[in-house]
Formats: sequence, structure tokens, C-alpha cells
Amino acid sequence: MTGFDYTGQAVLVTGGMRGIGRAISEAFLRAGAQVFVCGRTASAHDGELPSADGRSARFIAADIRDLEQADAMLAEIAQASPTLDVVIHNAGGSPYALVAEASPRLLESVIRLNLVAPLQLAQRVNARMQRQPGGGTQLFVGSVSALRPSPGTAAYGAAKAGILNAVRTLAVEWAPRVRVAAVSPGMVLTDTSRDQHYGDPGALRAMAATVPLGRLAQPDDIANACLFLASSQASYVSGANLVIDGGGERPAFLDAASLNRVP
Repeated sequence: MTGFDYTGQAVLVTGGMRGIGRAISEAFLRAGAQVFVCGRTASAHDGELPSADGRSARFIAADIRDLEQADAMLAEIAQASPTLDVVIHNAGGSPYALVAEASPRLLESVIRLNLVAPLQLAQRVNARMQRQPGGGTQLFVGSVSALRPSPGTAAYGAAKAGILNAVRTLAVEWAPRVRVAAVSPGMVLTDTSRDQHYGDPGALRAMAATVPLGRLAQPDDIANACLFLASSQASYVSGANLVIDGGGERPAFLDAASLNRVP
């Protein structure tokens, strides 16, 4: 049991096929929701779809950067469900590239995927939610990269910072019918991050040691936060950003000071 009941509600999770998005999709399925997920390519097998308690998400092939595809996705959801109650704007990401070496095309594409596309989709979702008797909730998956230096992913961090500002603004513009909030994960141990960044057990332990709680986040940690923020228990939460980073990072000056301390 999740402790939350979303029976009768429809939820869309962009980028909901893997990693954090998959955990969010499965959490809402366990809570009884009808879940839609989208991605650029369809799953090869139904068994690959997010599933829980014998129920699976419905996949819609859509690139959220393409407005026609986004509109077609929302039209398909409208045919399948009388309401769209919760949207989790999760799709995003960035390759590692120092700004001095990145092409203008790469920088633009990262900002479009992580800032422009989710804002345009949110605008379209809001138009539907405003007409619904119960309104709706839109959550954005941000990143601690928006709150601290983000070397190697500067455009990504800047885009996520834009999202956090937009969340505060949209919470004002779209109230009271639509609530808007964000979650900002720190380091999360997904299959992709394990393969690309945390594959070495020694490196993983060293990175976990920088976190006050002593571990990296699991995707379910982010999913549980989304369950709360989208629920009636968070009915007075809008414009907020919930940082999920295990307490942040141990300040480097503490280690430097201990090294220079006279015995």
C-alpha cells in the first residue's frame, strides 16, 4: 500500500518508461491511478511497460518537443479519460559537455528539451485542467543542478533553474484551479546513472559519503514525493520546490579545515 488513493484519476508521466519516470509511473499505478506514459519510441513488448499490482501504464509515442505530437497525445488521453488530473513533467536530461566545447546546437537542444518543451506542454494541459470541475496538479521534476554550479551540464542546470522560476509564476497565474510544484532530486541511483556514472563500487561509496544521509536516492524516493505533492494532503502546496538530496553535500571547507588543523 502507498497510503495514497488515486482511484479514478488519470495521470500522465512524460519520460515515464525508465529511471525516475518509471518509478513515478509504477507508484501511481499502485495507488490506483490510470497512468499514461510517453516517449519518442514505443516499447517493444507490453511487459516493458511500467506495471504494478497487475495493471500497466498506457504508452503513447510522442516527442514533447514537437507541438503537434504533444497535442495528439493529449487528444488521445482525452478520448481515454474524462479528466487529466495529474501531469508529471519528468522527461529531460543532458549529455556531459563543457560550455567552451559545446556546439550552439547542443546548448539550444538541451534548453528546448528541459525548459521550452515542458512549459509548452504545461500550457496545453492547463487549458484542459482549468475546464475540469476538480482542476488539476502539475509537477515538474527539477534538479539540484538548478541550485548549485553544474559543470559539464551548464545548459541543463540553467534550464532547470528556469523551470523552478516558472513553477513559482505558474502557481500564481493558474491558481486556484491548478496547483503547480516541483521536486528537485540530487544524485539518484538509476540503471542509466549506474552504467554511466556510478558503475565503480568504490566511486559509488565515495559519492555516497558526500551525502549526509550516506546514500544516493532511489527512484522510489522521488516517486513518493510526487505521490504526496499531487495528493489532497498537499492541497495547500503550490509554487513550492521540494529538494530531495539527502541533506545536500558536505561543505568542502570542513574537510579542508580538518586537514590543516594542528594536532
